[in-house]
Amino acid sequence: MDFTGRTALVTGSGAIGGLGHATARTLAAGGANVIITGTDPDRGAQVVDDVQSVAGSAATVRFVAADLADPRAVQQLADDAGKVDVLVNNAGVVPFGATTEQDIADFDAAFAVNVRAPFVLVARLAPRMAARGGGSIVNVSSTAAGLGMPLMAAYGATKAALESLTRTWAAEFAASNVRVNAVSPGPMTTAKVVAAMGPDLGGMGLTTALKRTADPAEVARVIAFVADDDASYMTGAVVAADGGRTAI
Repeated sequence: MDFTGRTALVTGSGAIGGLGHATARTLAAGGANVIITGTDPDRGAQVVDDVQSVAGSAATVRFVAADLADPRAVQQLADDAGKVDVLVNNAGVVPFGATTEQDIADFDAAFAVNVRAPFVLVARLAPRMAARGGGSIVNVSSTAAGLGMPLMAAYGATKAALESLTRTWAAEFAASNVRVNAVSPGPMTTAKVVAAMGPDLGGMGLTTALKRTADPAEVARVIAFVADDDASYMTGAVVAADGGRTAI
């Protein structure tokens, strides 16, 4: 995969050990200029240093602080990012809770970050991609979009909405050579999830056909492939990178 000369914006990449961090590393290793986003500049600086260490000599890595729950901040992020050839909508909020006990503020926050922020970014950045001859957008979904998972009603609904938007955007922007796809991960050993659930993720890996969890780098490579010109005939697809979780 060769991203030389292209700029990639990866949301939710501002902390070491997450899927956004792994994706930024993979794209940078392919020669992309990478824009890291998050809410904490100190943690963001750590990610920038790490990603820069694998970037090509001519590639740049920079951090842009943005609270994706604030629509004005999302609009500003799009403006600050400037020329973007690859957009990875990875940032996500996961509000665990039974439907009868779901906090409405958490529900609204999940839809703000998981659905509205990608909507605003695509609305702003896709036309700019089109004006330069094309681009690639990858939305990070979840197996929760298609499986009934207790305590994840709100989260699953946001990801189902994102998959629907993926198909609609693919149809809207195909004539402009802007491809839009989604990647749907299964259980991953991200730093945040491991901290919350332990190294075996509560046995979630055993629910997959491969009987294990994924390293974030494994999913990041799928995201990078979908974003790259190697996948030039792919748009409107939802690619499962879930160890066979949705196949069994």
